Amino acid sequence: MEEVLPELKEFIAGYCERYKISKVDTEDLTVNTSIDLDLDIVDIEIDLFLAEFTDTFRIDDSKFTWYKYGYPKGSPTVDMIKIVFGYRSSWVKKLANQVYKPKFRVCNLQEAMKTGRLL
Repeated sequence: MEEVLPELKEFIAGYCERYKISKVDTEDLTVNTSIDLDLDIVDIEIDLFLAEFTDTFRIDDSKFTWYKYGYPKGSPTVDMIKIVFGYRSSWVKKLANQVYKPKFRVCNLQEAMKTGRLL
């Protein structure tokens, strides 16, 4: 499996800490980590996150559109599951994945860093 670039790990962890979104362990980040489901960056926060990402790494986002992924809005049901059961157990993650299909992953950001364009 492909490893997440260290500077991307640091950016994600720093962003989540700076804006008090969630505590992110950089060792837990993989290319399959969902930005909207696992990190809980949704709605207007995802737009701010992408703007800071493109500014930090000088990524061209002129051709980026949410039509490809679907706009991540989050899910009240998943939020309730996270509150009641936490989000560490694999069965909770599987249940959350069935309720809400993740739309945007770390692999999308890593690919943008490699190519210089966010598509």
